[in-house]
Amino acid sequence: MTDKPPPEALTLERVPTPIGEALVVTDEAGVLRAFNWHDYEPAMRRWLSRRYASVPVAEGRGPLRMKIEAYFSGDIGGLDAIPWQGAGTGFQQSVWAALCTIPVGETLSYAGLAARIGRPTAVRAVGLANGANPVSLVVPCHRVIGSNGSLTGYGGGLERKRWLLEHERASRREERDPSPFALR
Repeated sequence: MTDKPPPEALTLERVPTPIGEALVVTDEAGVLRAFNWHDYEPAMRRWLSRRYASVPVAEGRGPLRMKIEAYFSGDIGGLDAIPWQGAGTGFQQSVWAALCTIPVGETLSYAGLAARIGRPTAVRAVGLANGANPVSLVVPCHRVIGSNGSLTGYGGGLERKRWLLEHERASRREERDPSPFALR
């Protein structure tokens, strides 16, 4: 997360992925300001107009395409280096920062996330903040699950959430043991 002033301009890049076209919005400094999926574009554009009303959004080539493509090709740790700025309340910011502490290939319950930020009784508020995450994937809200281990709420849809979690788990296993025939 970075602490940046409001941007002067935003670039919207469309990046094909195995689970649909990703919408990646960056500012002039290359900071990620929004991430969503093509089927949620109207909602994302409404969000952008509320948060950045006077900032022009132009479609074009942004600086993050290679990192997004690398993630979907198996470089799951590559997203960690992406600078991001989410317009939100202090509480939301604390939840989003905590999301970034969930290791790749692992999950955490909403209750666990609430405890992690020192607000164990704020499970519902944590869920709402998680759902308001404007830079999903990079701030990995897909790694939050129900207390019973079930897949619950993901703005991009449960099928995408399932795919992302399986992709991260598979890639993490490959990192630990790249070959079943490796010498030990």
